Amino acid sequence: MSEPETTSESKPAGHAFNDGKAPDALRTIGEVTRALGIRQHVLRYWEEQFPMLSPVKRSGNRRYYRPEDIALIAQIDRLVHHEGFTLRGAKQFLEAGAVPARPAAPISANRPLCDELLSIRNDLAEALAQA
Repeated sequence: MSEPETTSESKPAGHAFNDGKAPDALRTIGEVTRALGIRQHVLRYWEEQFPMLSPVKRSGNRRYYRPEDIALIAQIDRLVHHEGFTLRGAKQFLEAGAVPARPAAPISANRPLCDELLSIRNDLAEALAQA
């Protein structure tokens, strides 16, 4: 039962599946891990750590993931592997129903602050050059 190594570049945008199934179809663990680039053992471990991640289990304990499960897996992956959360932090974040921080205001909105910071930077660079 080998699992292919994948990188974040191979992840389909929006975790799309090109398997001919309906978008709301149940997916096996193999289909999900291939689409999202996550190893199967990692996904099974996440099921233990994140109670809200609970795929449908059928005969033989086979896991079938709903679209909302897949979206949650993608969010956990983003939090842990791209935003630097620990598993515990990601779990707390998701349980709190937190939304990601909104993007910073454009630089033009902070122009006076940027000008002041650039002035300080230039003063420090001059002081270092003279030392």
